[in-house]
Amino acid sequence: MADERQLAEMTFMTVAEVAAVMRVSKMTVYRLVHSGELPAVRVGRSFRVPEQAVHDYLQDSYHGTA
Repeated sequence: MADERQLAEMTFMTVAEVAAVMRVSKMTVYRLVHSGELPAVRVGRSFRVPEQAVHDYLQDSYHGTA
């Protein structure tokens, strides 16, 4: 039950939306998806990326200055 609720609350983004948030090209997002660095779900011929996965990727990739 908890897993179903968690899945129902997930929001997904299109490749174009992810590219806009990350300020990269759609091709860069496709490369991240195909390499497995960014998880995605295939829906028909397109991909949907969990919004939380985008935030996690950016957080993990963040290099702060000391």
